[in-house]
Amino acid sequence: MNKNRSIISGLDWWTIGLFLVISIFGWLNIYGSSFTFEQTSIWDFSHRAGKQFIWIMTALAMGTIIVAVEEKIYDILGYIFYGVMIVLLLITPLLARDINGSLSWINIGSVSLQPAEFAKCFTAIAVAKYMSRYGYRVRDLRDLFVPFAIIGVPLLIIMVAQRDTGSALVFLSFLLVFYREGMSGYVLLWGVISILLFVVVIRFCEVAVPWGIGNVGILVSSLLIEAITVGLLIYKEKDIRATIMIAISTIAIFAIGLIMNIWVKVNFNYVSLASLIMSAIIMLFFAFRQRRRSSWWIVAFIVVETVLCQGFDAAFNKVLQPHQRTRIEVLLGIKDDPTGAGYNVNQSKIAIGSGQFLGKGWTKGTQTALKFVPEQDTDFIFCTVGEEWGFVGSAGLLLLYLALILRIIYLAERQRDRFSMIYAYCVASILLMHVTINIGMVLGLLPVIGIPLPFFSYGGSSLWGFTLLLFILLRLDAARINKLHA
Repeated sequence: MNKNRSIISGLDWWTIGLFLVISIFGWLNIYGSSFTFEQTSIWDFSHRAGKQFIWIMTALAMGTIIVAVEEKIYDILGYIFYGVMIVLLLITPLLARDINGSLSWINIGSVSLQPAEFAKCFTAIAVAKYMSRYGYRVRDLRDLFVPFAIIGVPLLIIMVAQRDTGSALVFLSFLLVFYREGMSGYVLLWGVISILLFVVVIRFCEVAVPWGIGNVGILVSSLLIEAITVGLLIYKEKDIRATIMIAISTIAIFAIGLIMNIWVKVNFNYVSLASLIMSAIIMLFFAFRQRRRSSWWIVAFIVVETVLCQGFDAAFNKVLQPHQRTRIEVLLGIKDDPTGAGYNVNQSKIAIGSGQFLGKGWTKGTQTALKFVPEQDTDFIFCTVGEEWGFVGSAGLLLLYLALILRIIYLAERQRDRFSMIYAYCVASILLMHVTINIGMVLGLLPVIGIPLPFFSYGGSSLWGFTLLLFILLRLDAARINKLHA
């Protein structure tokens, strides 16, 4: 009895309160987004709002069970949970039915579940267990090989076997945790630059170089890599000699290409590649000579970004599904498809804009009531908030998410063991990634990749997955009191 009382008193009720407020607000908006004049009650369990209420109740029951379980089980059985989850992800495509090109949903009776939603939680447990080993520290890329593999295996299964790119990309949120644990900022820099280069390559890959053979996408991306390398050498390394040599070699190689192009057509994709290879060789020379780890990071940066630039076009056309390619092309302005791939985002913007400052009122949204926005109670539910609750409601929801994420970070910082702390940062990173991508795609700032808004969108798998993720953290945090007195 005393132990149960200590667990209850040790629970962070601020976090639970935020979870309940967001979930209930989401339930109200699911009713608003799926409202029909024939549907008179929010308690009609044959409609989506009624079903979501059942999901919320079952999620609370799940949370209660998680809190009642001994917290040590998550650390002790972490790898077993992860292994079972990998097996489930592998068999899902064999049992799943095709939904919009994805094989990620399996039917259990009348209920459809998406195992990928639960995979994030068990991957977070496995990452936390490995990185909390005695003496483990992130000192080099070699120390990240196993954690990268832990997140890479489910990511590849979900992306390749299940063909669900959106759910797979969420696993990249773990990079923020690795950075918090000591991973070099160069890796995060690679990520940001890779996204920039991807946009450049895809946006201009069909634009031919005006003075020869090749495309502007590869040429500009290569010059960006050279410019960033020079910038790192000047401002980070203060290495003037390496800067001058790379600049001279780049100018010389392009000059030779332009001169040769007078007599014979030169492929400037190869000229760009030759310039990057020469820059890597020069940096390799200085890395061996100076024996500074930062120089090796720059060598790795040039090599990695060069390989990515050369492979972006092929990956875009062979890895992504046709509808995903179209969405990215619409976002980048390559295509104009207001009635096709761009329809969701256009209608979403109209709905959000029509809400103005205070909104039209609950269940009074015309765009919502007339079903102009597809998936308006799942992936695009934020547009219902914008239309019915206006800027005030939208900003309020964002503040609730900000408060929840900051509270989780606070919980992370007060943990007394590394397993709980790392797991808490995993939870915060996953939630941040979901909120950012979901709202970004609804506003037309990011490609539409189809991921839910945590605790808010309609669906049992999503709500259960996030509840599992959050309440395991609450149970670990509640055990902190006992550790303080141990």
